Amino acid sequence: MKNKTKLLSLGLVAPMILAGCGGGDQSGDDNDQVTLDVLWFSDGVEGEVFKEITEDYQEEHPNVEFNIIDTPYDDLYDRIRTRVSGGDAPDLARISNPGEVANSLEPLDSYFNKEDFYDQLTPAAQPWAEVEGEFVAVPTDLTAHGLFYNKDYFEQAGVEVPTSSEDIWNWEEFADAMKKVKENSDARMGLAYDLSPSRYSTLIYQNGGRIFSEDGQSLNINNEKGIEALEYFKELHEEEIIPESIWLGGENPNSLFRSGQAAAHLSGNWNLQTYSSEEGLNWGVTYLPQEERRSSVAGGKQMVTFKDSENKEEAAEFMEYFISEEVNEKYVTESLFLSPLKAGEDIEYEEEPEAMNIFNEELAVTPAATSEDWSNFEYMPEVEQLITENVQRALNGEMTPEEAMNSVADNSEVGSE
Repeated sequence: MKNKTKLLSLGLVAPMILAGCGGGDQSGDDNDQVTLDVLWFSDGVEGEVFKEITEDYQEEHPNVEFNIIDTPYDDLYDRIRTRVSGGDAPDLARISNPGEVANSLEPLDSYFNKEDFYDQLTPAAQPWAEVEGEFVAVPTDLTAHGLFYNKDYFEQAGVEVPTSSEDIWNWEEFADAMKKVKENSDARMGLAYDLSPSRYSTLIYQNGGRIFSEDGQSLNINNEKGIEALEYFKELHEEEIIPESIWLGGENPNSLFRSGQAAAHLSGNWNLQTYSSEEGLNWGVTYLPQEERRSSVAGGKQMVTFKDSENKEEAAEFMEYFISEEVNEKYVTESLFLSPLKAGEDIEYEEEPEAMNIFNEELAVTPAATSEDWSNFEYMPEVEQLITENVQRALNGEMTPEEAMNSVADNSEVGSE
């Protein structure tokens, strides 16, 4: 590996990163040409935005080139493992779960001042930087759950959505509103609810519960809060507010909303680009309902480098650039993501500003427990599968909600080691 260290001088980010590296030539040395292999997957237009950012970076660092390898998300982790095991680890990768490849990730403490870097992150972002307490990933963007609604159907039914955090529906009011829209508009269905344990878990957090204990070594999902959340979810199905065809039939909720069959869609901000380009769909975003408290669920993506990458220092330098305030603002605003930086909470979006402000508000009130639970990389992959299976058993009448949540706890390996 080339012994070449240098600090970026962007004037954009708190002066703290790459604590272990010395200063150097900002423009790079053409004799030390470096090509960074990047495994990248896209949900929308962010791949094009990322490419622009790498081109901007190259203007300041002409010695650095990028080999961006578009990778389907379903193949991402297998490709990383294959390359790492074959001695050909990429220099950078965009991922959504550091726990999937934890053993191969390069610890970042020697490149970044961990304390200062963490201080820049929102509480929802910080858990995504670590695996078992080790700093291995740079959060680049966050997602939040929210409620899309068809303005035409709500107007037909005479139902007004909450327009501020002061008039948010509770669960009962939300169910009544959705039922009224379904019965008094052209909508064939009420609420399209993603078949996703993450989206389902929004109800658990809104009810004051959480999936794991605070130390992540036992399950809380089968306590009173978790059972009540499933009882409410089952009621929404029994009253035909949520169609059974999604959770029990695999029907695509996105398609149901886009085609005008469903009056609302509980999903996340990653749908904004799709809905923005959908001709004839008169949609908006409003606040999620609340019960004991307000909550969305924070997800996100991260950038990592690997222990066996050839150009780890150059990769870390680029990560510093990518997460700087100015560059991150370009990335999240043009991709319609939420920023992992505290400084990003006040970003003004040119596209879909009202919707993005609501998603930002949802993220701001979301308890840290959601990120702590969903970044429990040791146990969450198994638990989310159990949640899906047992929620479906409760919905089809095979189990009561209490039996279903007990089944999650009884069949998991949480805390067994």
